[in-house]
Parts: sequence; C-alpha cells; structure tokens
Amino acid sequence: MVHNETSTGVTSDIAAVRRAVDAARHPALLMVDTISGLASADYRHDEWGVDVTVGGSQKGLMLPPGLGFNALSPKALAASRAAKLPRSYWGWDEIVAMNRNGYWPYTPNTNLLYGLAEAIEMIEAEGLENVFARHQRLASACRAAVRAWGLETQCVEEACHSPVLTGVMMPAGVDADRVRRIAYEHFDLSLGAGLGKVKGLMFRIGHLGECNDLALVAALGGCEMSLQLAGVPLAGSGVAAALAELRSTARPAARRPE
Repeated sequence: MVHNETSTGVTSDIAAVRRAVDAARHPALLMVDTISGLASADYRHDEWGVDVTVGGSQKGLMLPPGLGFNALSPKALAASRAAKLPRSYWGWDEIVAMNRNGYWPYTPNTNLLYGLAEAIEMIEAEGLENVFARHQRLASACRAAVRAWGLETQCVEEACHSPVLTGVMMPAGVDADRVRRIAYEHFDLSLGAGLGKVKGLMFRIGHLGECNDLALVAALGGCEMSLQLAGVPLAGSGVAAALAELRSTARPAARRPE
C-alpha cells in the first residue's frame, strides 16, 4: 500500500491496515511505499508493524531521484531467504551481508549520498517533529486557499489530507491542464497534473521539502492568477485566506547553527 499518495493528496492509515491483517491472521507481508511521505509525514516502520518499506530521495529528502531505501522486518528477511522466485531489487542477502562492514555490493551514487548527509543535517537541525508540523501547517493554509476559491480538494476525508500536496478539483467544463499551461507560460509555475481518470479534471500543488510560507504564498498567487486568466469563477481570494491561516500560526523558523 501507499503511505502518501501523490496522485490524490491522500494519506493512508498504515497502523489500521496492520491491525486488520493481524486480526485476519493473514500471513502476507505488509509492504508500504513511503516515497513521498518519507521526511514529510509521520511514518513508523517498526511501531506500525510494517514488513517492507520503500523510500526514495526525491521528495521530502529534497534530493534528485536516484537513491532508493528499504527497511525490512525479520519476517521479510526470512521470507526472502525462503522465496524461490528469481528477483533482483528484493534480493537483500548480499546487501545485508556487506552492510555489516559498511560496504555496498554495487557502485554507490556517491554524490547523492553526500547530498543525503546534508539533507539529514537540515532535517535534524529543524527537528523531525517541527518538520512534520511545518508540512501540516502549510497544507492547512493551502486547503484554506482552495476553500476560499470555492473549489474542492480531491481528498474529501478531513483526516486523510496529505501534508505533502493538495489536489485541486476544477468546476465542470474547466480543463485543468489549460490552467496548468497558463501557470507555466505566464508565471513559470509548474503544477502537477491529474492522472488517470482525473486527467484534466484537477491539478496538484506541492508543499513539501524545503518549503516555507513565502514559497507557498507565491505558488498560490500564481494559481489564483492562472485560474482567473482561465476564466474560472472564484468565490474569493485564496491568497488572502492562506495569509490569514499562516499569520494565525506564525512562529520563528528553525535555523541551522552558523
């Protein structure tokens, strides 16, 4: 399952799925993709009883794509050793054996590992709980803007809203990809596209990684102007609503020591 779904702006209750699997006494491994959730939303591999977690470098860790991470339970390692199916990515034995001495069996992406060390230093300086709180705060301000526009978010369950991104649904007859094109051509603003069944029906606003109040307000300003240029009737100013939300929760930003 997916911890944070970037195509919909929805987070999943991983612990609840673990409880359901256990209640059913099912032997399946619980495997979770937290590529966009890692370092952006609270995630607990051991505490939630996950067997295999897959993460990546390109979202909350603020790096280009290229590094992949697996966290494994003893049950997953045992299943891997007993499995007869040919595999590569899920073949951990050689990696685990060499990791004991600090080595990697293949050519490592050294430059990204240096970048990862810097990203982790930034996260630790801010404090992981503060990082999660900042993402939630920015997401709340973004949703306030969407409500002020008189539009709907793709995620309808309040408890499941993603702190990583917000999906914005368009009114009937409005092409979301045209709004995205206007944003890119007029304001150099890149918005995420709707995927699958919602292609052209919505766009996505990201507020993850090294994102702060000013970056979000600028993005929302570009969205608001793009919606207006596309002729979308707005109920009010989303920028003003976001500013009010951010102002009511403002506090000094955590900074790294000089």
